Amino acid sequence: MPSRSTGVITQDWDPIVLHKAKPKAQDLRNPKAVNQALRSGAEVLTIKKFDAGSNRKAGGPAVNPRKLEEGTEPAALERVAGEIRHAIQKARLVKKMSQAELAKQINERTQVVQEYENGKAVPNQAVLAKMERVLCVKLRGKIGK
Repeated sequence: MPSRSTGVITQDWDPIVLHKAKPKAQDLRNPKAVNQALRSGAEVLTIKKFDAGSNRKAGGPAVNPRKLEEGTEPAALERVAGEIRHAIQKARLVKKMSQAELAKQINERTQVVQEYENGKAVPNQAVLAKMERVLCVKLRGKIGK
């Protein structure tokens, strides 16, 4: 059995104060709590939030991102010029080739050749170089000059 100390036993008589828990912020916004505070004469702080309940951002007029992007980049990509289109068609017909045969020889899909001849393709220098080699026609640089 443990032995007890034979020394003087003292008690701590310092006062202990228990505080009531602070009300939560959500409870303070409760309409019942606000009305009770108003009736009891307590000070109620009301703040109207700027643009509360709307999707608008505070500050000056917002910049439309579409207009911003259009200002820095061209709106449409450059397409194959008419001279190049006609040069491809003429050279292909002179060699008596179909679009599929030309596509096979340049290792591209038939759709690529169709887009170049219809003027819908964005010019790719590698594809034009392959067409020049197969058709023996100049398609890059200054044509007809």
